[in-house]
Amino acid sequence: MVPVSTKTNGSDSGGKVADPVGCQSGLTAKAGLSQNGKDETDEQTSIAMGVHNGASNVAINGAPSSPRATKVGKVSVLPLVFLIFYEVSGGPFGVEDIVRAAGPLLALIGFLVFPFIWSVPEALITAEMGTMFPEDGGYVIWVSSALGEYWGFQIGWMKWLSGVIDNALYPVMFLYYLKSAIPALSGGLPRVAATLGLTAMLTYMNYRGLTIVGWAAVLLGVLSFLPFGVMGLVAIPKLRPKRWLVVDLHNVHWNLFLNTLFWNLNYWDSISTLTGEMDNPKKTLPKALFYALIVVVSGYFFPLLIGTGAIPLNRNLWTNLYFSDVAKLVGGVWLRVWVQMAAAMSTVGMFVAEMSGDSFQLLGMAERGMLPAFFAKRSRYGTPLVGILFSASGIILLSWLSFTEIMAVENFLYCLGMILEFISFIRLRIKYPAASRPFKIPVGTVGSILLCIPPTILMGAVLALSSLKVAVISLVVVVIGLVMQPCLKHVKKKKWLKFSENSDLPDPLCGAAHENTETLVQ
Repeated sequence: MVPVSTKTNGSDSGGKVADPVGCQSGLTAKAGLSQNGKDETDEQTSIAMGVHNGASNVAINGAPSSPRATKVGKVSVLPLVFLIFYEVSGGPFGVEDIVRAAGPLLALIGFLVFPFIWSVPEALITAEMGTMFPEDGGYVIWVSSALGEYWGFQIGWMKWLSGVIDNALYPVMFLYYLKSAIPALSGGLPRVAATLGLTAMLTYMNYRGLTIVGWAAVLLGVLSFLPFGVMGLVAIPKLRPKRWLVVDLHNVHWNLFLNTLFWNLNYWDSISTLTGEMDNPKKTLPKALFYALIVVVSGYFFPLLIGTGAIPLNRNLWTNLYFSDVAKLVGGVWLRVWVQMAAAMSTVGMFVAEMSGDSFQLLGMAERGMLPAFFAKRSRYGTPLVGILFSASGIILLSWLSFTEIMAVENFLYCLGMILEFISFIRLRIKYPAASRPFKIPVGTVGSILLCIPPTILMGAVLALSSLKVAVISLVVVVIGLVMQPCLKHVKKKKWLKFSENSDLPDPLCGAAHENTETLVQ
């Protein structure tokens, strides 16, 4: 139950009722009235007033909180596993550069050790914070609750743009994989038309519903894994274990090595922006993250084990899509074509999963009043219509960038956003110890800090090794976000655009506030 506050006067700069712990929400909603005493019938308000209760998403008045809740089902564990898989990985396509950067031994060690330094801490924090705040918007809501709306907007801006930049890769990669079969797609007007057509088609899939996207991800994931299973069986007689031990520490491209690892093993928190669409997120999110971790690491390690052990090493050849050449050397042309088709299908899965996370993030921000209310508009399929269109537009505008530039810039922005997440995780542990945490990492305050130290050091290395061009582009993007938030606040104050004005979304910090007011209210 949402606690009812007796405080009714005063507003903060965002137009919400002043309430240091966020427990003001629920007062007017329980009475079925807006703050001016009139009946609240606006559909967007109904959506924003949703209260999560286990597997269902129910509004204050007992009605479903969104069109999605009544027209389509919520996402269950299996589709979530593959949505996370495609948010984070998508398979071994794109990891070939790590062998060129560091050789087989460091590549294999990297994909065994790096998950414990980065993926496991990020997945654990996502499970705790996502179940603590089971609503669309994910990390934006976590950071807003811990550090305030200003910093919540900043992480929303950086992570959304990072996701859109990431997604701009996939139509380009899809056409790259197909150009050997269709040479006309290698450039010119046919390439532009194919890029736009593919983006439009996959955008429409996102529009039709998250359930469709989830089960499409399951199908695409299975189809993407099959050729590597066959390649592993065919390669057994050709494996030479001594090839896995090749290393030359004097000839390691550390920037490429770390960026490749980081790019292929981050974005675990992206699934949190869909928490409001999950079936009983308090149970399904931790399970899905655990299973996805196994799938992701296995999907990288075993293909690398096969590829580096079955053929003689030539590091210079290990570039994007070299796995198709490995397949040809191991099994023949038929296996190469199959791997290329799997690579193309993998890019489709990554595209639709990323777009879902990005668009629902914008919806969650709009429901919290951080963005204009039209971002919270849902289609008849329950999907964030405007968020999808904005994400698709960003993808088209950024698709001209090169692969390495895209990877480096998005990694830089992602690191800055993750620093805010780690600070928020620790701050909420210290400041709100009694808040409800359906899934809690079994460590105390000191353990929480120690958990964040290794990935923070890693992010520092990624940032320090970035080129000047990447750093300048990324910092310009950050400055835009720092200026944009006050501008939107001014627009909201002047009422030039409509923003969500209710603060009746669920807040798990309220219960903790009532248990220990002196600790939580300064």
